[in-house]
Order: sequence, then C-alpha cells, then structure tokens
Amino acid sequence: MRKSGVGPVERSDLALVSEWWRGLGGEGFVVLPPPNRGRYTQSDGHEDAAELVARRGLEGPVSFAYWHWQSHGRAFDRAGALKGELLLHWGGEHAVVAAGLGAGPAGFRVVDGGPRGAFVLDLVTRRDEAGLPDPADRAGVRQFLDALDAPVDRGTPSLRYRPLSAGESAWLHERLDGPLDLAAVTRCAVALERRNGLTPEEARRLLDAWRAEYAGRPEKWTGWRELLHALLRHECEAAWETVAALGPAAASVVAEVPSARGLDVVRAWALAGEPTAVSAWLASHRALHEPDTVRAVVALVGEIAAENAPESALRGLCTALLGAVTRDWRRETGAGALAGRSYADLAAVRLATDERLPRALRVLVAAHVRERVELVREQLQEPGFSLADVGAGVDGGAGSGSGSGSGVTAVVTDPAAARAALDRYEAAADGLLSGTGPDLTAYEGTLSRVWERYRTLTDADERWLRERIADPATGLQGLGFCLELLYAHGLACPAEVDALVPRRWKDLTKKYRTTYTEWRHPLVTLTCLALDLGHPASTRLVAWWEGPRPVWKDELRLLTRLGAPDEAKAAELWEFVASGAHDVGHLMTWVLLRARLDGEHPLAVADRLLGTPGIREHTLHQVLIGVADPGQPLWHYALDVRSRGWWRRAVEVAEHPGLSPEARAVGLRAARGHHLVRYPDQLNPVPTRAERTAALEWVERHRDQ
Repeated sequence: MRKSGVGPVERSDLALVSEWWRGLGGEGFVVLPPPNRGRYTQSDGHEDAAELVARRGLEGPVSFAYWHWQSHGRAFDRAGALKGELLLHWGGEHAVVAAGLGAGPAGFRVVDGGPRGAFVLDLVTRRDEAGLPDPADRAGVRQFLDALDAPVDRGTPSLRYRPLSAGESAWLHERLDGPLDLAAVTRCAVALERRNGLTPEEARRLLDAWRAEYAGRPEKWTGWRELLHALLRHECEAAWETVAALGPAAASVVAEVPSARGLDVVRAWALAGEPTAVSAWLASHRALHEPDTVRAVVALVGEIAAENAPESALRGLCTALLGAVTRDWRRETGAGALAGRSYADLAAVRLATDERLPRALRVLVAAHVRERVELVREQLQEPGFSLADVGAGVDGGAGSGSGSGSGVTAVVTDPAAARAALDRYEAAADGLLSGTGPDLTAYEGTLSRVWERYRTLTDADERWLRERIADPATGLQGLGFCLELLYAHGLACPAEVDALVPRRWKDLTKKYRTTYTEWRHPLVTLTCLALDLGHPASTRLVAWWEGPRPVWKDELRLLTRLGAPDEAKAAELWEFVASGAHDVGHLMTWVLLRARLDGEHPLAVADRLLGTPGIREHTLHQVLIGVADPGQPLWHYALDVRSRGWWRRAVEVAEHPGLSPEARAVGLRAARGHHLVRYPDQLNPVPTRAERTAALEWVERHRDQ
C-alpha cells in the first residue's frame, strides 16, 4: 500500500496505477480500460482496441496501450500490491505510445522495451552505494534478484549468468544464515547455485527445510533443480535419495554432473520408456564414454534393442541426437538460436541417409525432415548459402573424428554438397517413410499439426492406421486419431470393430477428453461405425451409452447419432443444439448427419444455418470451416490459428462459388486472422517465404471483399 499524497489514507498500487492510467490519452493515442478475464491475451487486447476505436468513431492513425489479464495476475496480488513487473502492450506507432505513457505515475517508472517489446511498469526502489537493496524492501529485493536471473545471452545453447561481485555474493549468503524460510530464500539460493555458489552446509540446511516443507511433493518447490545440482556437485549421498524421490524429472540435472552412478540411473529411466530421460542418457554416455555423438547414439540404439525398450525410447533418442549435434555446433561456432534451428534441419537431412545410423533411427529422422523439406530447399537456394558440415562420414568422406559433436567441424560454403544431401534424402524418403506415422502418445497439439497430412490416405497410410488400431499397446488418444481418420474417409470396416470389441472394452470405456483435438472419443467413432455397418456389437455399444454410468459419457452420447442416421436422430440432436446446452461437437454432428440424410455437401447445410436464432454464431462459423472437407472434418470448436489445415479450409470456404456471401465472409475473416498472415513465426514449422508470400498475396487480392 502507498501513501496517496493527500492524507494518511493508503491506497493500493493497483488503485494508484489505475488512477494514472485513466488520465492518459490524447490526440492519436488511447488506452484501454484495465482488463477483466475477457481480455486474456494480446490478441484479445488488439480486438478490444479495434472495438474501442470504432465505438468512439476515431479517424486517422490511432495508437493504443493496454495490459491483459495474464499480465495483471502476474503483477498484482489480491490486495492490489505490485508483486512483479506489469507488462504494458501496445499497437500503432511506437513513438506515439512512448510519449503517451511518459515516465509513469509517482513512485513508479515505465521502461520502454523498444519497438518490438512491451513497456514495463514497476516501482521505483533504491540501492546502497554497492548496488545492494535493503533486505526489508521487497520490491527492491525482487528487482535485484530479477537482474541476477537475467542470462548473459539468451541465445546460447545453455544459459550463462554474469559473475557475482563480492558484495552481491556476501548479500546472498547472508540471506541463507539462520532459520530458513524457503519462500524468502529460494531465489537467493538459485542465484548462488547458478554460479556454483552454494556451500555444502547451505545445501544440507536447504535440503532439510525442503524435506520438511514439501514432504511427499518435492517437485513443487521451485528451487529443487539448483539444490539437487549443488548436492550432486558436492557428492552428497543425500543427492541420490533426492533423485529417487523426484524420479525422471531429475534426469537433466543428473546429466549436468556426470557420474557412473548417474548414468545407470538415467539409463534405467530411458529404457523404461521415459522420453525426458533419453537426452540425459545420451549426454551422460558421451561425457563418460564416447564424445562422438553418432557413435554414442549407435551404442544406445543397441542397448534399446537389447532391452526391448518401448518405442518412446528410440523416438527420444532421435530428438536427443538432433539436439546434441545442434548444441555442439552452436557452441563451436557461437551461432544463435535462429541459426541453430536452420542447422538442425540441415543436419537432419544429412543424418536421415547416414548409413552409420540404424534404419529405425533414420526413419525417425526422415519423419522430422518431412515437415521441413520446403524450408531446407528454400534455404539452399539462397545466394552465399553456408552449410555446417555434420561430419565427413555423412557425406561419404573419411568418417568423423573423436571430437565433441559427431564430426561437426566448420561452417563451409558448399551449396552443391547441401543439394546433394537433399537429393539423397528425397530419393530415400519414400522408402523410409512409407507405412510409418506420428508418435500417437505425443501431445495432442503435436498430433493435430500433422492431421492435414492425412487429408488423403495412401494404401500404406491405411495399413499403418489399421495396424495401430489392432495393436493392444495403442492408447485412447492413438485409437481416437486412427479410427477417426479411417471412419471419416469411409475406409473403416468390421475388422476395426472386431479388433476393439470386446478386447479393448475396459480401455474404451475410460474417460478421455478431446475438446481441443480434431478427433472424438474413440468409443463415439466406434459406435458410429458399428451402427453404419449393422455390426452385432452395435447393440452392446448403444446399451452402454444409454446406461446411467459413468456420468462423463452423458455429454458425448448424442454424438453417436451420426451412425446410421435417420430423421428421429436428427430431430433429437437438433433439439439439443437449439437448447443452447454445452456443445462438444453436437452442431458439427448435426450438420454432418443432415448432409448424409439429404445427400448434399455439409457446407450447404451449415450455410443455411447462418442467422438462425438460438444457434451460437461463433460455433457455427467454426463448423462451417470444419466441414469444408467432409472426408476429414475438423472437430475443433475454436479456430486453430496455428494450423495449416484450418488456413486451407478457411480459404476454400472464402472462395467457394456455391456458398452465400455471408458464408464466404466467414472464411475470409478466419483466413485474415490466421497466424500464417499475422504471426508466421508462431507456426511450426515456420512457413517458407514462398508460403508466406502466397498467403499475403491472397489476402491482398481479397482486401475489398
């Protein structure tokens, strides 16, 4: 709380900032009111700004500033005290915004983050002649520790921090004297150990406090990584008890302090299928046995095969391989993160055909390259292209040496060698990738990004999908992914029902939310399939859906009406849609069902619904884009602005000659708001210049529509 300056009444930081904020604004500059939960992101802020400008009827260039709810929650506590920096985002002309915000309210300061950054509002604090804060000044201590937390260079493969002065070191150690309050001293301990500064005695006392305060939940303490590092560095036996308590989450810290005991620990985790432990296993093996990355990886592949480890171990090793050669190259050359991403793609192109690697690993590397081939090809066409050599052995030379990174030696300007590597990859790609697919245990967003790849299915794709469905090891997410593709393409058959019912009944009837994916709960899709086929198992499936338990299935039950549709099912589903009840795919289901009954394209059905009272406009717009291809509908109910699939469907809707102007406008708005147009660096992989140029040209051609 701060003195108001007009009397003894103290006002919160939030009240003082809000009062100052309300006084801002002027010619060509406006500020948005403080946020609520409706303004959660920067995108929301820009939309609110556009609405404010339109509502006020402002003309000419208008710059604006705002903060959003996430920043608000990080900056203010419940009493309105400023507990961290408040990020002030903006749009328009940077100079206009900087002048409009000024220096900030009394007792605060506004720091300009530059034309590509946010402005930062924080309290004004004081330091002594040595640059140290008063320990009782919470804001001053926070700012001091924030400065110590800032890496010297965020672009390096591993973060480095500037050395402490003698005064700073003494100040931090003093905070760790006496009884320890972890909430108060955690950041001090972290700042010290990031510079290998914790003493054995401090580490022991911190361990005792950690065990007492976080018994049974050690990972909840934010300082555990640095403390574990200190315990390992000081060779404390208690470190290994701590590692056992933390489990695989500790793998990366164990690898930072290599030891034979640590290698055994991370190896066991990796071979058990813990993907997060594989990079640590490779790093530890290289540190203790074999510096050359490729030779080390080959040795680990042999261990994975000998132990019959899960597929996740090999997939993790593929990721670890590409990460290791890239980090090695960046350390040797001083290259930044952006160059590192390009190097990783080029390295993958070469490694995909490196005969030193076992075929199973080359297949996974080739799958990584598949999403980035166009980026690599475009890069190779640049004048003066420079390629980081990933070892002579990759290109048929004398083989790699015993250095730190699989023969990563120097950056050479050799476009011909690079194109030859790409030619080898493209010649081998079909043979490597045919009949393969993505990691079905990956994060849903990762799988959603490859959904568009399956808009058409090859015979090899179809075989792979059927094999995964028949595999007892495929989980619910994988079953949902594979079964949805076969069903939507009209390729699912009785074999899929026979493979899953009754052998997977216990799994299939488990709760699995798919709100943010393109596929439904696999039991929904399986029921639709069985009904369409008139399969005997449909009786059991329908009876289960109509039963009272478990209650989680209630919101999904009507989605099964898409199977063997009739007018009664359509009416039942429409009644639910029109009621305004929570929709988890019901409108999409009705549109697809109605299209099947009427023998027409679902786009026509969705188009006729525009303007229908009681139908949520936002949901209908997503359905309109989602059904652009009925052979692979997009079940998302929120436009995925990072998905190329959603971009292509939006363009198709915008250009569809058979749709109403209102429907085409929906597609146009969605395309204009897509990240391919607005924030291309947020797509994965990032678009090529050609892809980005084509998107911008498309938007320009439709500017007046």
